[in-house]
Amino acid sequence: MTPARPLSLVTGASAGIGAAFARALAARGHDLALTARRVDRLESLADELRQRHACKVTVLMADLADPAAPAALCDELARRGLAVDWLVNNAGYGVPGSFAANDWRTHADFLQVLLTAPVELAWRLLPGMRERGHGCIVNVASLAGHVPGTAGHTLYAPAKAFLIKFSQGLALENHGRGVHVCALCPGFTYSEFHDVTGTRTLMNKLPGFMWQSADEVVAEGIAAVERGDAVHVTGRVNRFIKGVFKLMPDRLAMQLSARQARRYRAQDAD
Repeated sequence: MTPARPLSLVTGASAGIGAAFARALAARGHDLALTARRVDRLESLADELRQRHACKVTVLMADLADPAAPAALCDELARRGLAVDWLVNNAGYGVPGSFAANDWRTHADFLQVLLTAPVELAWRLLPGMRERGHGCIVNVASLAGHVPGTAGHTLYAPAKAFLIKFSQGLALENHGRGVHVCALCPGFTYSEFHDVTGTRTLMNKLPGFMWQSADEVVAEGIAAVERGDAVHVTGRVNRFIKGVFKLMPDRLAMQLSARQARRYRAQDAD
């Protein structure tokens, strides 16, 4: 039985899709545990949600680039007697520049945040969900995980592809146990992502029909989880793009992807 007020843990909740998930789940009667590095933003969001929805919101600062962070986060939730019903693995970012142009620490931190941390959080929280007979895990992946990788942001598409396959396997393992797992795959989304990577000016060249708001992405994501979808690509345009690339020979798909990517990425030194 799902509790009257489920508890949702949202990582990377300080902005963008993470904040949109927090608002949407609070509106649906969830209590929240929010985590990110920017505590001031989390506290502001928590105050907003408490006032608007009379929900309980726990703010926990965590830097998921620290390998000890997932265990510490789960230990703190347990210490407070909080059992997580929904896990939204949203924390993530992009590393601009070529693979060789960045130092290894930059890549290691990226892999820790986008791969190791979400997998470990799922591993630590899944047993409780299975024991209680209910739960949801949402891994925020990307359309990038369905199309060929491109030069620049070299690890981003592979990381998102991993999350998609991980979600599919985990969904199958937990079929019939009351735990639903979904890889949510948005395309271009209005958020701070491109400001952080320094590509906002280039992204502004994209036509408006290719963009979705974070609220639209989250609404589709929640509906997909409740339908039991293991993977959901948001937006008809993005689903069309996925379908086209899936039908292409690999060589042609890579050529097309490379040609389009050159129009919308910063030029970096090798």
